[in-house]
Amino acid sequence: MATNKTPIYTIPILTKDQSNISLKSKEFLETESANVKKNGKREKASKSHLALAVLACVLGSPLQIGLNTAILNAPQEVIKDFFNETYFDRYDEVMSDSLLTMLWAMTVALFCVGGMMGGVSAAYFAGKFGRKGTLLLNNAVAFTCAALQGCSKVSKSFEVLIAGRVVAGICCGLNSAVAPLYLAEIAPISLRGFCGTCNQLSITFGVLIGGILGMKLVLGTETLWPILVASPIIPAIYSLVTLTFCPESPKYLLVNKRDDDAAEAALIWLRKTSDVSEEMEAMKKERQDLSNSPKFSVLDLMRTSELRWPLIICIVLQMSQQFSGINAVVYYSTSIFISAGLSKETSQYATVATGVVKVMMTFISALIMDRAGRRTLHMIGLVGMCISSVVLVVCLSLQKTLPWLSYISIVAVIIYTCLFATGPGPIPWFMVTEMFAQGPRSAAVSVSVVINWLCNFAVGLVFPILQKSLETYSFLPFSVMLLLFFIFTYMFVPETKGKSISEITQLFKSPTMDRSGSRNSYKSSKNRYSTQVLIIDPPLSETGTEYYIESSYL
Repeated sequence: MATNKTPIYTIPILTKDQSNISLKSKEFLETESANVKKNGKREKASKSHLALAVLACVLGSPLQIGLNTAILNAPQEVIKDFFNETYFDRYDEVMSDSLLTMLWAMTVALFCVGGMMGGVSAAYFAGKFGRKGTLLLNNAVAFTCAALQGCSKVSKSFEVLIAGRVVAGICCGLNSAVAPLYLAEIAPISLRGFCGTCNQLSITFGVLIGGILGMKLVLGTETLWPILVASPIIPAIYSLVTLTFCPESPKYLLVNKRDDDAAEAALIWLRKTSDVSEEMEAMKKERQDLSNSPKFSVLDLMRTSELRWPLIICIVLQMSQQFSGINAVVYYSTSIFISAGLSKETSQYATVATGVVKVMMTFISALIMDRAGRRTLHMIGLVGMCISSVVLVVCLSLQKTLPWLSYISIVAVIIYTCLFATGPGPIPWFMVTEMFAQGPRSAAVSVSVVINWLCNFAVGLVFPILQKSLETYSFLPFSVMLLLFFIFTYMFVPETKGKSISEITQLFKSPTMDRSGSRNSYKSSKNRYSTQVLIIDPPLSETGTEYYIESSYL
């Protein structure tokens, strides 16, 4: 209790753009200065170990997703011939077109079904075995799917190939959920966007590599396609060799396993410095907050009001990625290049070149993500893709009358792809990891991944029908959805750039929230220019301690 001798300082609480008042004793500052002089300069963190962990993750797990997605596209006709030959050897008759179409549709669709299965189980495995542990164990699934797909021709069984696609989907579903989780939890706030975008960069790079390997000049031939479909085993081996020597997520170790020493050791390795006290304290605070909260299941996400809205946002973001129409553009790209006067072979190279541009733009997106912001880049991508898709519809509809429009179509395809790589491609994957605290995060990621794969399945099922009935106008439904997603993002999605997880989760507990993600309430407005009285107990010694006020800007 302060006495009558207590000096009283009346200090105004200032706003963000004004001075932040801190009170320190001269005695403490002199001690701190002496320690710095004694120990030399403060130890600076290095990003080299973090880079190793990020590369070990993204070149192992997400790369498998891209490869498994693309490896069947180019050699589609060759693999269909394998279906026909196998059927003829068994029954001594040619397979009907309807049966072949159905079997191929199953081969493609069951990959997405497997993805949903992997997404559903991700929360359980990530919680039980850890983020790193799940990624390493999932490589066993990758080996299984590579063996099934690679041995399908030798075993003369297209059923083995279909089973391999299901297993590949499970593997990719787990990777698509757990890899962004691991990246988000090992990255500092300033690099969380960059590390999260690296996940999509790896997927895009895998799609490009799969497309190149699938060309007839490489592995897309009658004799070599089994090697092509087994190729995802390479990043799985890389993952085992590299990720094994990286630490588990520090946040998982501290919050989930309650192992403070292991969490600190992992954080010291990742930051390459022993000065990790601030991050440790932040994680301990999050653990304390979670200890006062019940355990979360998937159903609890919908039952809890402060979790329901961020979950809805994450679901809509995942839908915006799959319903953006990118698959339609990829489908049409070769025919658009042919209509511009390129040969069929040259058009395939042009499609690969478009994939290269997509990889480059995803990399650029990673570099600017933590500066421009997630919400801004996502909106730019959505509105730009909406305009590009309308331009494509006009050009494809009128190019027979005006042949020069085919060249504008090529430009529209490239712009469309670049804008997807900038926003709707990478952002939905990692933004879900930013909107939830450690407790409900795994469940939220699982739901988002299932929605993503479900939408992927729906697009694969519905787009051929749209293409057949609407032809060049099949882009219009995507244009409408892109516009709706833009409006939703503008109105409801907050900016998460530069905010800690606890700050982001607090946004959804506030009475009101503006579009930039800042909190506004009567209480905060009332206290904006309020005055606070600081009562400082004097020391017991007669000499006392001299206090002074140090002002610093936020």
